Amino acid sequence: MHRVVLDAPDDVDGWRDAARRLAIAGVEPDRVTWQVGDAGGDLFGDAPLPPAPIRAAFSVPRAFIDLAEAAILHSDPERFALLYALLVRLRDRPGLMEDKADPLLRRIDMLAKAVRRDIHKMRAFVRFREVEEDDGARFVAWFEPEHHIVRANAGFFVRRFATMRWSILTPAISIHWDGEALREGPGATRADAPDGDPVEALWKGYYAAIFNPARLKTGAMLSEMPKKYWRNLPEAALIPDLVAGAQAREAAMIASAPRAPRAPARSSEATGGGRPAGGGGNSGAVWAAVRDEAMGCTRCPLYKDATQTVFGEGPLDAPLMFIGEQPGDQEDLAGRPFVGPAGQLLDQALAEAGVDRARAYVTNAVKHFKFARRGKRRIHQTPDAGEVQACRWWLTQELDIVRPRLVVALGATAARAMLGKAVTISRTRGSAIPLEGGVEGWVTVHPSYLLRVPDEAKKAEERARFVAELRMVGERVKALG
Repeated sequence: MHRVVLDAPDDVDGWRDAARRLAIAGVEPDRVTWQVGDAGGDLFGDAPLPPAPIRAAFSVPRAFIDLAEAAILHSDPERFALLYALLVRLRDRPGLMEDKADPLLRRIDMLAKAVRRDIHKMRAFVRFREVEEDDGARFVAWFEPEHHIVRANAGFFVRRFATMRWSILTPAISIHWDGEALREGPGATRADAPDGDPVEALWKGYYAAIFNPARLKTGAMLSEMPKKYWRNLPEAALIPDLVAGAQAREAAMIASAPRAPRAPARSSEATGGGRPAGGGGNSGAVWAAVRDEAMGCTRCPLYKDATQTVFGEGPLDAPLMFIGEQPGDQEDLAGRPFVGPAGQLLDQALAEAGVDRARAYVTNAVKHFKFARRGKRRIHQTPDAGEVQACRWWLTQELDIVRPRLVVALGATAARAMLGKAVTISRTRGSAIPLEGGVEGWVTVHPSYLLRVPDEAKKAEERARFVAELRMVGERVKALG
């Protein structure tokens, strides 16, 4: 029997080294026990680990490595054994990672998903409070993770708060950043963290001011922000009263919101440098706050290479919304959606279809430009599912603020963002799709597709079909009132 002793509950490298040695040596999963920390030897003795191989005898898919790195952070004590059992099976079934119905793979995948949710919750719900120390201010936060995610998450907070001196205290481990180096400390208790600071009242006032009763979905809020996190969030004390008064506030907001005259959204004079026309009252303030927050978005790695966040624009009471894929090269530089060749083609097609472009709000499923460099050129790359999902937060805010009656998804990426799943354009285009809240959705091609069609006859045919679909959209908008 082989007993593997790992240094820590999140010892990914230790598990990987031991698992590799054991698998190459042909050790079956039931001949291995895994533990964290030294708790004494096995009753019948422990066989030493096989020596490190000079070269690997078999390889595993990258998907397995990614899955293992997440699942190992789970608190399930069986996680190490489960992953090793999957590794041994991969030796004989290289395609096993594609079998989503396999019970073992499904169980481990659920562990990984729980870990990723916990990582997201930590990033979303950590609240720093200022503490004065002899050498200056330090910001301290308390968090209670469900899994062993603190070390894995530390890099995010270092990047996000690089110039701050901060500490995150948790029951198992604490991490501290002094502006230059990250260090670890022992676990703490909630009593070790401060209860408030001078900025907290300002933050509560800001949160109450941007709380939009028209966007309130209590079930979704509780799903994304479970009550167990509320005690660590200063703004959570406001939520019950804000929810209780939401209906009355929404009615008052609708009654008092001024109706500004519409103006062409493409003109910088009309949009105020990207601000939607017709956006007075509370909706304009909420849109501006959301857009300002999106400017600092780091929900996915795309922000690292893009020039800036490209948010949507158009009238905030627009009956029609267009969702594209992502900003292109020109949009990334200009900071506005649909200003490049695809946007110009869309404008021309809308004009031919008789659709008033000035009455539409335009945005993208992904707000940062994803590209690969080819010399001095930046070549567009399609966003992946994770990047689309990360950006759905901003798209949802735009939909809730504008509340269009009809939404058009331009291309497969936009359709995924609108519908929450991958669909085939050929099977979904040209007909209405019911969406949440009585909104009507439509799917068609992205204008950039028309620019890429090499055959001129085919290009003319596809362009005519695109204009015809936009004409149907315009008729539907009129019919919906």
